[in-house]
Amino acid sequence: MREEDLSEVRNLPLFRNMRAANFQTLMQGAYSQRFPGRLELIQQGQRADFLHVVVEGSVELYADWQGASTTMAVVRPVGTFILAACIRDLPYLMSARTLEPARVLLVPASDLRATFREDPEFAVSIVGELAGAFRSMARHAKNLKLRNSRERIIGYLLEQSEMSGGADQFVLQVEKRLVASYLGMTAENFSRALRTLEGEGIHMKGQTVTIIDRAALMRACPPDILIDGPDPEPMSGGVSLPGPELPGSRQERRSAAGQGGVGQQFRDPNETRPGRT
Repeated sequence: MREEDLSEVRNLPLFRNMRAANFQTLMQGAYSQRFPGRLELIQQGQRADFLHVVVEGSVELYADWQGASTTMAVVRPVGTFILAACIRDLPYLMSARTLEPARVLLVPASDLRATFREDPEFAVSIVGELAGAFRSMARHAKNLKLRNSRERIIGYLLEQSEMSGGADQFVLQVEKRLVASYLGMTAENFSRALRTLEGEGIHMKGQTVTIIDRAALMRACPPDILIDGPDPEPMSGGVSLPGPELPGSRQERRSAAGQGGVGQQFRDPNETRPGRT
């Protein structure tokens, strides 16, 4: 694994306070793997063998039931999934698939649990991560249950604006169909709701969002820290959708990804089981 990647992983809130020797031992048992886009990495119900750390690309966490599917989160660098299942040694509650060519660090769950028992600071960080994930999921549940679809869209776009430093124009990092699924609606209903908001303070072209009348939007969906957050402490794990980019930066990221060998085929560490693309 590249030294710069190890440095980025070490700086994650999950790992930054653990003993240096324990981090080194944990990383010695881990390995980095490249995956093509649209490859299933894990399936819900599978035993949690690895903590995954996304170093390049993006990964969608999703769930299925009776033929229906929903987006639970999108993880971008540098972020982890799924810590709770690894620590409890229980099956994954979500599946995961790459949205684009990705590089992922796989940390054996058994090593993670052993280090959890030996390193008090690491244990504290894990508890903090799990508590943060619970609070994020609770906020998301409140958002889905207490707001209508129009209010959820406005709240999400205002939150994305805040994540970009209060910018009135920003570029969503995930496809609109994934945003729709995350917000609990179909892509068709999402598109219709967006059209109704065109005259009420939001203009959207492609992935680029322009806020024209912020005050009107805030009247339509008043921000609430108990729903929209955020908590002051950052987390390493992916339990929501990533923040936006500012206009002009998206093409640079695509160019950089192209230099990394987009579309190249790599071995799946779970290749002995049937996969789904």
